Amino acid sequence: MRPHIVDATLFYTPTSGGVRRYLLAKHEWLRTHGRVRHTLFVPGPRDTGTTGEIIEFASPPLLAGYRCPVRLKTLRRSLATLAPDLIEAGDPYLMAWQVARFSADSIVPSVAFCHSDVISLTEQRLGRRAGRLAAAYLRRLYSRFDLVLAPSRLVFKRLRAAEIHHVALQPLGVDAQVFAPTGEPERLRRRLGLPPETRLLVFAGRLAPEKNIPELIRTVEHLGDPYHLVIIGGRDSAQPTRQVTILPYAADAASLATLLSACDVLVHAGLQETFGLVALEAMACGLPVVAYEQTAVSELIDKTVGALASRHDPNGLAMAVAQVFQQDREALGQAARARVLAHYTWHEVFTQQLKTYAYLLQRGSLFQPAPPEPTTTVAR
Repeated sequence: MRPHIVDATLFYTPTSGGVRRYLLAKHEWLRTHGRVRHTLFVPGPRDTGTTGEIIEFASPPLLAGYRCPVRLKTLRRSLATLAPDLIEAGDPYLMAWQVARFSADSIVPSVAFCHSDVISLTEQRLGRRAGRLAAAYLRRLYSRFDLVLAPSRLVFKRLRAAEIHHVALQPLGVDAQVFAPTGEPERLRRRLGLPPETRLLVFAGRLAPEKNIPELIRTVEHLGDPYHLVIIGGRDSAQPTRQVTILPYAADAASLATLLSACDVLVHAGLQETFGLVALEAMACGLPVVAYEQTAVSELIDKTVGALASRHDPNGLAMAVAQVFQQDREALGQAARARVLAHYTWHEVFTQQLKTYAYLLQRGSLFQPAPPEPTTTVAR
């Protein structure tokens, strides 16, 4: 009988970013490559029952499109009805606590995926003492899980520094067939009414404070003409300045890939990212990436695929962007896509994750080999 794996998280909304894309990609990949049954369990506007592949649990709105469950006993009963053999929590908040409690009561292996850098975010906003309290909070929460997954070395080291030792490195990936160069960069320039020689910078993601959108805007203003910044992730289209265009959230991967491919360089000003999935998606589309040094995003980047800014300010980012345009940008983009194909396809990533699940479930293998190619019999 195939084991049942359940992913439960608060980080899932119609307009959320990397976590949602990870879960949907995982669900689709496991359908054909895993000897498992997979279910997503997420908050939603209404209860959808406990049958199906994506189950919503009625929860009131919180903020930024997220929802917070309040019927906690009912939530745990719903998890029990799903009867998972292994459960993964994708947030460090209320859902994770309920998953941990259910796991302890049911003696079901549990995994926590650290998609949010709570320690760094808390320290930045409230100071070092608050950061230490956040580390203690995570220690208490994650002690209830069998394993904690860190998507980057930066997060891995931060968790270990917080004395959370049962941590494994688990990077994210990308669908390199969807995210691929389209070869039609002029179409977006025409749509935005920009000259053909415009150098299009791009960023995609939630317009949350930790994304440092104001720094991106100051970066392109510092660069001046012929640079223009496209920000994908607003509620509506807007043009806050002459050099910046905001486009609505791209609801599906193909739409996002088309927009990324039409730009020249992805610029990422985030300092609290746990991985930086949009950087990987841009690389798969053949774009060089510019980011800050000593961040999770910088683990994906070096001078062969983009540039890193040592100064954490708009001037530093602008210098790194200019450096990319002084090089062979096409060669940088080709090297970026080659890196994705070699190390960061979802197939590579989820094959590794299945090995982790198999270990926790004490199974030999959960991987479903591809069916053999049909053979053709030649009549003699």
